[in-house]
Amino acid sequence: MAQISPRSRIPDWVSTLKDSGSEGPEILERERAKSDVSVDTLADFLFTREILNKKQNILALLEAEPIFNKSQNYHLGPNEKLEVAIARGKRLRQLSAQNEWSEDEYQLAVELISEPDPYGLHTSLFLVTLREQGTSEQHEKFLEKAERDEYIGCYAQTELGHGSNVRGLETTATWDADSKTFVLHTPTLTASKWWIGSLSKMANHAIVMAQLVIGGTSYGPHPFIVQIRDLKTHEALPSVCVGDVGPKFGYNTMDTGFLLFNNLRIPLSHMLARFSSVNPSTNEYVRQGSPVSVYATMTYVRSVIVQRAGSALARGVTIATRYCAVRRQFTDLESLSRGEVQVLDYTSVQIRLLPLLASTFALHLTGKGMIGLYKASRGAASNEKLSDLHATSCGLKALASTLAAEGLETCRRACGGHGYSSFSGLGSWYADYLPATTWEGDNYMITQQVARYLLKSARSVLKGDATKNDTTDILSKFVQTRETGAATLNIMGGGEQLVQAFGWRTAYFTFQALKHRDEEKRSWNSLLVDVLRLSTAHSEYLVIKYFYDALSGPNTEECLEKESLSTIHVLFRLFALHTIESRALEFLTASAATVQQIEEARASTVPQLMKEIRPHALRLVDCWSFPDWVLDSSLGRYDGKVYKDLFERASVGNPRNEKIFDPYPHSGVLVKEGE
Repeated sequence: MAQISPRSRIPDWVSTLKDSGSEGPEILERERAKSDVSVDTLADFLFTREILNKKQNILALLEAEPIFNKSQNYHLGPNEKLEVAIARGKRLRQLSAQNEWSEDEYQLAVELISEPDPYGLHTSLFLVTLREQGTSEQHEKFLEKAERDEYIGCYAQTELGHGSNVRGLETTATWDADSKTFVLHTPTLTASKWWIGSLSKMANHAIVMAQLVIGGTSYGPHPFIVQIRDLKTHEALPSVCVGDVGPKFGYNTMDTGFLLFNNLRIPLSHMLARFSSVNPSTNEYVRQGSPVSVYATMTYVRSVIVQRAGSALARGVTIATRYCAVRRQFTDLESLSRGEVQVLDYTSVQIRLLPLLASTFALHLTGKGMIGLYKASRGAASNEKLSDLHATSCGLKALASTLAAEGLETCRRACGGHGYSSFSGLGSWYADYLPATTWEGDNYMITQQVARYLLKSARSVLKGDATKNDTTDILSKFVQTRETGAATLNIMGGGEQLVQAFGWRTAYFTFQALKHRDEEKRSWNSLLVDVLRLSTAHSEYLVIKYFYDALSGPNTEECLEKESLSTIHVLFRLFALHTIESRALEFLTASAATVQQIEEARASTVPQLMKEIRPHALRLVDCWSFPDWVLDSSLGRYDGKVYKDLFERASVGNPRNEKIFDPYPHSGVLVKEGE
């Protein structure tokens, strides 16, 4: 039977229907007219004009390519999504080569496509690990081919039975002194490499983290580069088992796989040997150099995660803010105005969205500041400095990804029933973002690294031999002034005293944890709840500090005109005071704020700050510069044509409308037509 077009099932009279009341475009035009904030100036402040121009140029290329058409994205199943994603990934690599894109330009293209890239682990951890941990000879042998996409790789660390606990990995690489080779083996089912991106379909090589065993002694996990597939047939090599882990909650455009080895022999040259190796003459383990750069790389990766958390959350806030401006519900009987009220005018909606809007700026500027600090210290940083950066990046990664993930769900709920539609653009984005809370270190686990670092710093402060940095500064100040407390700080006025209040709270909980650990001799496990609280407090302090420093920087006033600068300062106060209100008990316990201050923040200051931000809300989300093609959202359209687009996608653009099913139980027919 002939296919029936969805469009032919929709009567012509339906297409003539209009929105009731004011239409979306008119509403958003009025919204933007309320504010004098310069969208272009703020966008330049966040990203730089150079990057924005590059995005526009790359976007034009992508939109012209049929493979990147997004019209059927929400109708594809997991298998279809992966197939389309691989086709897109291949075309993107071709475009990158043809246009001689830099690594940053390639990543801009990936961000614009807005779905996990099947080459993602190849272009990130595989190449980065080869560069950072391989020798010059290994660069020549492996890296050059990998950069030409002849070798396509992944990073195989996580196992079925072990994730965050890298020391507990079971895969072994045993040195055979007779043949001068390593025997790579998966001794148990739980030793199967699992959750490995770019593995199930793409990779022909893997960097495998395995326990190095020499003469019966284990020297801990080390990286090995291993060929896993034939370079011509792409079939798995003998003694290698590779496959796909199956459908996931989201992230289904990434080919996530499993990997096992059965006594696979690899040569000595396949152990990444910049920092350690095996002497083939003596069969002894050799360590050379300092693996500080490994921690530096992890710090950089987590800094990028923090910055991208701001952008990920901003995407959801943009959709929700635009939709809630267009959406009208109920009338206000106490108001003189007639008609239904814009949802964004309800304070119960503002308290959910506007602090999140402030969070997007806070996280973005924090990530930007961290990356700047990392680059400034690269090559000249001491071990202590890198330890500080590493520990703080762990806590910030945990805080930022948690804020973004939970914030995206808040945005979806703020959109009501339509937020549950795939066409909102929120559901798939949320599901694809969720892994950020568990990769690069589970958020609950890595907070322990922050706490250990803070306790170590506190001990050094008490001994008087502390290395001077921002962390030891707030701890030293607390020790010197703990008798007077921080209650005299004017946190309602904003500025530096707000930053000091957050620092005081961090110091208080640090010394409380130190007391529990060193004096009361409590077990580490019994302190894990306190550890999480301490890490969160320290990370929130850092976000506040980075946010404030960015606004107080010497170039900020030159970059932003008066209205924009004033509005961003309001966002800073809103983010800080809303956080204090949310953590009221902690600030009171630490004497970092008074009952009167917190009550004032809750009852008057935060509501007043939201009132000040409300007229600028549309322009503040516009400055994130998300094109409609990127958002792929009916609710978040820049022009406000929410209902027309939603109906269009659900009706004439919906392949489900092609078929008529036979619903009668007594009939043996399932599909009446359109099969």
